[in-house]
Amino acid sequence: MQPPAPAATALPDLSDTRIAFAHKSDRALWKAYWLFRIIGNPTITGVGAGLTRAALALHLPIRGLVKATIFEQFCGGETIEESLATARTLGQSGIGTILDHSVEGADDEGSLDHTVEEVLRTIAVAKGRPEIPFCVFKPTGIARVEILEKVSAKATLSVMEQAEWQRASARMEKICAAAAAAGVPTLVDAEESWIQDAIDALVAAMMERYNTQRALIYNTVQLYRHDRLAFLKRSTEEARAKGYHLGVKLVRGAYMEKERERAAEKGYADPIQPDKAASDRDYDAALRWCVDHIDRVSIVAGTHNEQSSLLLARLMNERGIAHEDPRICFSQLLGMSDNISYNLAQAGYRVAKYVPYGPVREVMPYLIRRANENTSARGQSGRELSLIMQERRRRAKG
Repeated sequence: MQPPAPAATALPDLSDTRIAFAHKSDRALWKAYWLFRIIGNPTITGVGAGLTRAALALHLPIRGLVKATIFEQFCGGETIEESLATARTLGQSGIGTILDHSVEGADDEGSLDHTVEEVLRTIAVAKGRPEIPFCVFKPTGIARVEILEKVSAKATLSVMEQAEWQRASARMEKICAAAAAAGVPTLVDAEESWIQDAIDALVAAMMERYNTQRALIYNTVQLYRHDRLAFLKRSTEEARAKGYHLGVKLVRGAYMEKERERAAEKGYADPIQPDKAASDRDYDAALRWCVDHIDRVSIVAGTHNEQSSLLLARLMNERGIAHEDPRICFSQLLGMSDNISYNLAQAGYRVAKYVPYGPVREVMPYLIRRANENTSARGQSGRELSLIMQERRRRAKG
């Protein structure tokens, strides 16, 4: 007789608002409701972002208002130390923290070196703290966009530019060496397509050096680009051939308008998928590919898409992969898609939230992006509002 097939594990209910918002008091839920209502209005968001930038530039006293509203929703604190309180709170629900120093815009050598030191601090803090399973950094925080663009284009570098590129490469090496020594997996964020090739080459070299036993250095693959699924497959085969483990964070992407405008302006083929359905198709195909090659690939599934999250959970169940397997982690941004994060964590899956931190004035570019991506009533803001309203109705019924 054949042994009975193992019972299928039920997938988590991502619409369970009781679990999704158990960490929020009635007052906190009310604040979130009004915040998403406000930033769901594109006119208010556009005007408000401009006024906020102007007020901060003029040193008007609005820091407290920003910190008590949009900053509180989407950021862990102004410093690593403040963010540790957020990490402890998330950890109580079984959710990890990815410390993200979200200061942007500076590209002088002193600022680039300072970013390295700040990332090293996050690695030192994360060492030995299970509630902080990953650290992360942006390559444009350690190298100028212009040098990344020239290297990506395989342009001839001047003597000064060669020295600059060597310094940028040394910064990458310093961070990755520290991450490996501390045993802290570290994610390298993706950037625009015209500077990504240089980043991919650097990260591949770091993975070959430090991912010999397990994935400690992770590259980021943006599936809203139509060439990235093929890139993921080539990267997997390269890792297998060279004997290292591939670490990948899978995301859909963040620079669509900018990418299309530049392609049209400069007359080259648009690197972006023709529509959202194509992005969704490639994202889900990438999840399947990674799970099929889990012996060589570790995944951080960065997505606010419920269907993709459930697909990965189902693939794990079908392959008999434990929910807590260290090679797979689900990830969402702090303050968004709590229905995905908390329900997956409740079901025993590994989940980590991106927790940005930095001085209010310096993280404003990040906060404005979060507000802008929530402006569509059909998009994230509408989904967040409907879940919050559902939970408020549930609580009102007692």
